[in-house]
Amino acid sequence: MASRISTMKLLSLVLSSFVIVQIALAGDPDILSDFIVPNQNNVDGSFFTYTGMRVLVNQSTFPANFTILKASMVEFPALNGQSVSYAVLQYPASSLNPPHTHPRAAELLFLVDGSLEVGFVDTTNKLFTQNLQAGDMFIFPKGLVHYQYNADPNNPAIAISSFGSANAGTVSLPKTLFATNIDDTILAKSFKTDVSTIQALKAGLA
Repeated sequence: MASRISTMKLLSLVLSSFVIVQIALAGDPDILSDFIVPNQNNVDGSFFTYTGMRVLVNQSTFPANFTILKASMVEFPALNGQSVSYAVLQYPASSLNPPHTHPRAAELLFLVDGSLEVGFVDTTNKLFTQNLQAGDMFIFPKGLVHYQYNADPNNPAIAISSFGSANAGTVSLPKTLFATNIDDTILAKSFKTDVSTIQALKAGLA
């Protein structure tokens, strides 16, 4: 009987380990071909070329609001299956990229020009912050809440981010919480405030 119990425990442990390994390996799936294209016929170099960033080269004025130019598989289908994507982030003076997460990838940010205050919060609710100068890099771990803030009141900043997924996804906390249909009472209880405060926050994001 004792031997049977030990065998069952061992089997349970093996099955649990297998589940943990599968979770640890979660991410963009490996593909069984060199690349993925909608139509295997008539593929040439243009399919593997993205020209959406050309607007930055001839840009005469800096955007008035925080702006992101993305090159994910949505904008650049050749990235499908390649586990990589890219974004250029433009921060006018005193602008913010609000707290958000990328559920499918870490983000490696390279600050090209200006300065940024950046930070992320880990799963123990510890905040890690840093003041970046041009030429610095910062990693935001996969799935963790993070932000970037250009505190300079006079000068813009520009950064480039790379992601370990063709479609990292973005979950904006302000929009997710206050610009969806979550009930005001639920939000008020969650934030230990009143419904009128929640409604004011929602109105500000409308």
